[in-house]
Amino acid sequence: MSRMRVALLVPAPGYPEPFAWTYDVEAGILKQIGIEVVPVAWTEVGDVTAFDLILPLVAWGYNLDYPRWLALLKRAEVERWPLLNPPALLRWNGDKAYLRELGARGVPTVTTVEVDALDARSLRGAGAKLGAIELVIKPPISAGAFGTYRLRVDDPIPDDVAGQRMMVQTFQPSIAAGEWSIILFGGKFSHAVLKTPMAGDFRVQPHLGGADQFAVPPRGSIELAMAALAVAPAPALYARADMIANAVGALKIMELELIEPALFLHHAPDKGVAFASAVRTAAAAAGVRK
Repeated sequence: MSRMRVALLVPAPGYPEPFAWTYDVEAGILKQIGIEVVPVAWTEVGDVTAFDLILPLVAWGYNLDYPRWLALLKRAEVERWPLLNPPALLRWNGDKAYLRELGARGVPTVTTVEVDALDARSLRGAGAKLGAIELVIKPPISAGAFGTYRLRVDDPIPDDVAGQRMMVQTFQPSIAAGEWSIILFGGKFSHAVLKTPMAGDFRVQPHLGGADQFAVPPRGSIELAMAALAVAPAPALYARADMIANAVGALKIMELELIEPALFLHHAPDKGVAFASAVRTAAAAAGVRK
């Protein structure tokens, strides 16, 4: 019987940020259970018929060429790729407008104002709607804190986002204490991580100096993550729900990461067993018998 072959989508050649720290762990766990893992740049996907599953877990940089990414998802649907998470879920999660849907469905979410073309006037208007002077702005299609800034309502607009559609949120000083990530496989809780920013920053990404550590999930966080996932248009093989406590300690979803999240498997108490098991279960459901 031949080995199961999985394509793990990775960044385009020349992508500037290091990604081996997450790819190596994920690929290593799958290899330990006898799966052959092949890295495939998401920008250079050719014939996929030799793969039993395709996981877009490290498709970093998709936001930098979003039309190309959407075209890939369309191709995956037309050709019926064994792509997990599925294209409909990846498409829904690619635009942070989904936060509005979560909020409308009663999921506690960081309050967000959408601006069609960011300028000084619209920034002040968003601040007025939020009742806040200090704000965070981010593109609705972004990853890795790309295009994300902390601004006061009267600050100049950074050139690289001026005139663009943007999401505006109230800056939460509690970010200094950290942001929780709740990681689930097959809809079941696996582990939690606390991510903290470098002193003087508010962004928690590793390439920006952020740190991460194993954490006991705060009360209500697992339920909140599952409530957010219940709104999504399809079940998720893997999911990461990022959340923060507001000024009174109430947890709010910041983002729901279903495309290419770092899963921090090096912090998982089971060393990735739940991840591997979920992949095997998904493969069986897709008809793979290897």
